[in-house]
Amino acid sequence: MDIAGLVRGAHEGEGLGNSFLSNISAVDGLYHVIRVFEGEDVIHVEGNVDALRDVEIISSELRLKDLEHTRKMAEPTLKHAKSDPKKRTEAQRYEKIIEWLEQGHDIREGTWAPHEIDLLNELLLLTAKPIIYLLNMSQDDYIRQKNKWLPKLVAWIKQHSPGAPIIPLCVKLEETVESLPSPEAKQQYLTEIKTKSQIEKIIQTGFQTLNLINFFTCGPDEVRAWPVQVGTKAPQAAGSIHSDFEKKFIKAEVMKYAELHELETESAVRAAGKYRTEGKGYVVEDADILLIKHNAGGAKK
Repeated sequence: MDIAGLVRGAHEGEGLGNSFLSNISAVDGLYHVIRVFEGEDVIHVEGNVDALRDVEIISSELRLKDLEHTRKMAEPTLKHAKSDPKKRTEAQRYEKIIEWLEQGHDIREGTWAPHEIDLLNELLLLTAKPIIYLLNMSQDDYIRQKNKWLPKLVAWIKQHSPGAPIIPLCVKLEETVESLPSPEAKQQYLTEIKTKSQIEKIIQTGFQTLNLINFFTCGPDEVRAWPVQVGTKAPQAAGSIHSDFEKKFIKAEVMKYAELHELETESAVRAAGKYRTEGKGYVVEDADILLIKHNAGGAKK
């Protein structure tokens, strides 16, 4: 989901604030694109490029929105905390979250007890979502991997979001590469200018950050990739395609993409003894190719 940028005061409705923040609440993780290139042909809402100011504005707007939401949700509990011991315990959890946000910290950076995590899962706060920082450079700066904002941003991110992935890229370059007609043309262009695309890294980092893998299903008409959480068992993976497949799951026939790529045909994978049948306890692995057998709708398969 591509969401327009926000401005100072967005948590109070400035700019596209409310629409922006409601869109963010619907996603599982965030790519935060930070502009570090100059260019008069691309306007900036603040009038000039200041990457540290920009990252602080967005970070603080998300945190302020979380603070506003948490205070609102905590109000009934705090009101009855003095007379109700159960409410008092819940109020303490709210107060810890509010204090953490007031101190300028994101929820994802805190250490939370299981009962506090239960409350956070109900609140679905914006700063609890995992974040990946994409530093959008000019093409010249990207190729030479130098920009005055890079060391400052890396230092800021390490301080405020320790461990968060940082990926420098040039969006204009990626747009040019994407417009080329074939993989060969794309690679030739990148080789000529002595650089590389970051799209694959951005996608893979996103999957890793959300703890996701892909499995594949194949048929005469199409091949589909299905994202599931690491540790998902075969019936639940089948359920990501259709809930009836999970309920009426029988078994899954499995081959590995790497083995199919190496041996080239399904029959060769079978002949090599690498085509397997797995039951309900099988944990799906990244790049598994599954043939799911079920009796949904009364069918045997």
